[in-house]
Amino acid sequence: MGIISWLVVGAIAGYLAGMLVKGDESLGVIGHIVLGIIGALVGGFLAGILTGGKDFTTGINIMTIVVATIGAVIAVVGYNAIRGNTRSGRGPV
Repeated sequence: MGIISWLVVGAIAGYLAGMLVKGDESLGVIGHIVLGIIGALVGGFLAGILTGGKDFTTGINIMTIVVATIGAVIAVVGYNAIRGNTRSGRGPV
């Protein structure tokens, strides 16, 4: 799939990852979209390698959004791990 398609799918996946991974990482919508684009590029690259470039990673469809969302969730969780943030709720302990 082309780079522009992965950017669009990554924006969608970043928004979905922001809804799926709750925590106080203070990224906001734009931050999640950027991490989604990074995750989508990585997820699409890895899916292409693992499947040998099969057809499910081409175009904008449900399967590419699922692959990109998985990559975006991994990117958000990895970002939180690097920063030392936890994924558990907000507010005082």
